[in-house]
Amino acid sequence: MGSSSDDDKILSYNDVVLRRSDLDILNGPNFLNDRVIEFYLSYLSTVHASPAISLIPPSIAFWISNCPDAESLKDFIKPLGLRDSDLLIFPVNDNTNVELAEGGLHWTLLVYYKEANSFFHHDSLMGLNKWSAKQLFEAVSPFVSDGDAIYRECSDTPQQRNGYDCGVYLLAIAQVICQWFSSGGVQNRDELWFTDVKETVPDLANRLREEILGLIRRLISEKSE
Repeated sequence: MGSSSDDDKILSYNDVVLRRSDLDILNGPNFLNDRVIEFYLSYLSTVHASPAISLIPPSIAFWISNCPDAESLKDFIKPLGLRDSDLLIFPVNDNTNVELAEGGLHWTLLVYYKEANSFFHHDSLMGLNKWSAKQLFEAVSPFVSDGDAIYRECSDTPQQRNGYDCGVYLLAIAQVICQWFSSGGVQNRDELWFTDVKETVPDLANRLREEILGLIRRLISEKSE
């Protein structure tokens, strides 16, 4: 972990605590960790504040996918009120070890859209996370539908060009989908958000690390005033 100063708390935002080491992750060509993912999803939930949209934190999505006991999972999910939302966004990680915090090597995005009663998996690395996404789909589907929801792989999802930007693509896709939903794109039921993702995400992903860093600096500055 390095020296203790590397892990100093720099920002509390909603329920997320960011530390100095998270800035280093964003500054370099690094795999995004759970805290950065959770922070930006929490920010998107503030920007797109609506009971119709739920952005699920990584730790909750992970436990839904890996909870070994059906009754425990039922008790865990009930307070989340997933059936009350029209759009659910889940980060998917390929970690399968419940005893290993922040494990895994790849992030993707699973989206449930109630109007279509369908789950859509966006993977920026050639479907590498298909198994993990299907595991989450199978675990959560009974709690958001009557068990008849459809699972779809979005094969035209923009692809990352390196081995570390999967988390950035997850966040970029989440941002585009939230914007599509909030701007009334819900009326375009045939095309959904797919064209917006295909056209917007590559450029957005290229600049999103810097945008998140700027957002963090602005929030730190506002809290110090």
